[in-house]
Amino acid sequence: MEEGTFLARFAAKVTIVHRRDEFRASQIMIDRARANDRVEWVTNAVVDEVLGDDRVTGVRLRDVNTDETWELEADGVFAAIGHDPNTGLFLEQLDHDEAGYLITKPGSTETNVEGVFAVGDVQDHVYRQAVTAAGSGCMGALDAERYLAALEGHLMAAEAAPRS
Repeated sequence: MEEGTFLARFAAKVTIVHRRDEFRASQIMIDRARANDRVEWVTNAVVDEVLGDDRVTGVRLRDVNTDETWELEADGVFAAIGHDPNTGLFLEQLDHDEAGYLITKPGSTETNVEGVFAVGDVQDHVYRQAVTAAGSGCMGALDAERYLAALEGHLMAAEAAPRS
């Protein structure tokens, strides 16, 4: 909930996809998300596939009760995985260890796929705490900003200094 509400500050629309119709988040966080006009909801569904070749164009969703699938347009995907890392969606594309945690380049959040960054619980099987995940998320945001600025040809416009 908190992540969706936060992302809605920057996106025209955020769709929260959840596998059940009930949430484990605190009621105040649920209420905040529901009160936000930019947050939409898809419940009783899971993401089966991220669509797109060079960039995300959408996701294929599957209803957990009927197995019906459909596509939802999207410009990005952010996975909030709760307490247990759930990296199965990415294991065919991203390097991972024997326990399923995603592997990042040392001192970075970069994965083996250009433009894809892994942070928090999906890549940290030692600490896995909320504060560590938040700090790791900030690192990923800075790495993504540097990556996008470099693609656009103006690396020095990034908030954080370029890496050497």
